[in-house]
Amino acid sequence: MFGSKLSFAPIAGAYMVDDDVVVTHSKDTVKDAPQVDADGQLTPEETDELFAYYGQQTQSAAPTTGQPAGGDTSGDTGDTSGPDTDDAMTRSEEELDVSTRTQQTGKATLRKWIETENVQMTVPIRREKARLVTEPITDANRDAAMAGGDLTDEEHEVTLSEEVVDVSKKVEAKERVRLEKDVETSEVTVDEEVRKERIGMDDDQQDRS
Repeated sequence: MFGSKLSFAPIAGAYMVDDDVVVTHSKDTVKDAPQVDADGQLTPEETDELFAYYGQQTQSAAPTTGQPAGGDTSGDTGDTSGPDTDDAMTRSEEELDVSTRTQQTGKATLRKWIETENVQMTVPIRREKARLVTEPITDANRDAAMAGGDLTDEEHEVTLSEEVVDVSKKVEAKERVRLEKDVETSEVTVDEEVRKERIGMDDDQQDRS
């Protein structure tokens, strides 16, 4: 109440702070709103003027299809209070409904290729060498030693051999490699706004006191 006039403000969006009802409009906005006499009643014209001042749809212009202004309200819970119900109001609020879905983030391909590298190995090999062995004439070898002429020129050949390294390659299976998938679990924070209805009281008798 300002002076001898009454000022009105929409209760939609109002909330309680201790024992006080706090509306969503500033004091200056409410003070500049259309006013009526303290002992008077709102006429339909004054009601429409208040609705227009606060930028709300007037009751006379509300749709008659049974739906609130703004079209389809299938996603809203609505208010079940009214003259044909009890004197209570239903307060509703939005809640987050969080679920997960799987989406493809990439592919992993298993492939193999050939690399060439040098390998060095030390391999022992054997070779024959000629050496001169002199032995005295004994009864055991005398006949073989005297089988030839008294003085002659002779040659004897001895074949010498040695081992050589032959290198060949063969393919040996070393290991089996395959792809597997592991599932890791991490936490993701969801940050979203939700709407809540607030219910407050507009006591005109308290304004008159």
